[in-house]
Amino acid sequence: MNSKKLDSAIEKVLKEERKSDERNVRKAVAPQQRDFPYERDGEAQVTRREFCNFLAITSTGLFLSAGAFATKAIYDASNAESLPATMIENSIDLKKGEALNFRYPTEADPAILVHTKDGGFHAYGQKCTHLACPVYFEKKNERLECPCHEGGFDVRTGNVLYGPPPRPLDKIQIEVRENGEVWAIGMTAGGQDHG
Repeated sequence: MNSKKLDSAIEKVLKEERKSDERNVRKAVAPQQRDFPYERDGEAQVTRREFCNFLAITSTGLFLSAGAFATKAIYDASNAESLPATMIENSIDLKKGEALNFRYPTEADPAILVHTKDGGFHAYGQKCTHLACPVYFEKKNERLECPCHEGGFDVRTGNVLYGPPPRPLDKIQIEVRENGEVWAIGMTAGGQDHG
């Protein structure tokens, strides 16, 4: 008899357990189902259309932002203010194979003028393009060197010869006047129009 009572108790528990399966949950959430029309099996699935829409929207956003940055760069370049022409003090006395430090375009901007052995004049912003250490003219090899991280630049072009600098030096356009004075007349960022 005890075993019959035990069997009926087990059967009763199993029936209750079968009643509380997902059907009861579905019945409880049925009123809200029209607000959330997805079946449980499809909730985690992304349709091809949804994926393509996501790609299209993301690509369009990236394209528009890249276009905005390019437009701003073009606008800034076209509205760049012209720099004043400034005579480089003591440039008349500069001998071939020597260099002269000066300030251009403002008093806060160090620059260097080099009179090469072949008679040419070349001027650059004195800040190394790696970490802005000041470059100096190395007479023996006629190049500009940065002592901080051993970077080297060509004295005639400003291009990187060796070391960690990522781009050429900023070039200062110069003009040698009839009386021998050297004037700084503009500046070009390194990597743009060196030659």
